[in-house]
Amino acid sequence: MTRPVEIRIGRLKAAIWRNESDGHTYHTVSFHRLYRNDEGEWRSTSSFRRDDLLVLAKLADRAHSHILPLQAAAPADSDGETASEDA
Repeated sequence: MTRPVEIRIGRLKAAIWRNESDGHTYHTVSFHRLYRNDEGEWRSTSSFRRDDLLVLAKLADRAHSHILPLQAAAPADSDGETASEDA
């Protein structure tokens, strides 16, 4: 299994995964917020606080900007359509 590309802004993280199916390459993204539990151990959650949401939107924008050139270089996305910047 390949490792994801990770993008971080503060304690928010996007993991960009490269996937292949039926000869097509596509990408998926998971978002996580890092925090310390009561014992001081680092944990992650996919739940976000109100104050995280604008940062999360910026992180999603950066993930999208990272994926666009990768899909433009690929012949087709998972739907069999070529990638465009309007996506």
